[in-house]
Amino acid sequence: MEIFEVVIYFILLALLSTSIRVVTTSNVIHAAISLVFTLALTAILFLMLSAEFVALVLILVYIGAVIVLFLFGIMITRAPLGKNAELDNDKNKKLGALISGSIFFLFSYILINGFDGEVVVSSGSSTELLGEILLSRFVFPFELVSFVLLAALIGGITLARKDEALVDEDQI
Repeated sequence: MEIFEVVIYFILLALLSTSIRVVTTSNVIHAAISLVFTLALTAILFLMLSAEFVALVLILVYIGAVIVLFLFGIMITRAPLGKNAELDNDKNKKLGALISGSIFFLFSYILINGFDGEVVVSSGSSTELLGEILLSRFVFPFELVSFVLLAALIGGITLARKDEALVDEDQI
């Protein structure tokens, strides 16, 4: 076994443990932090597979933007920061484990039998060409999505804050 394989197995073990921590913790902040580690380990795997562009997009978009918005949303909605008993549902844990295990084994079966053990390596497109396509042809959808995210952020802040100036005179 080469050192590359040992590192891959170590990363996969850490990825498995952090992903389990995301779905089993009852603390929302710990779940978000575990999700950051899970996404970072996934990016490391993409880097080891020589998919640098996918790894950087994963880091910039998911870790840099989505998780920050997620944590910001938790903070502005005043979500409970400690352990939350509502997040711990003992009744459905066995059913959830059964369903997720079935999906895992179904996907594993499909992937193992779908490729017949052949590894097909095709020449991929360069990152420069992909960047030119995304920033020339698809620049409008990128800008549109940024405005939608901005509107959602402003809406979340508006709904979550309590403005004392809007209290009626009769309530004083």
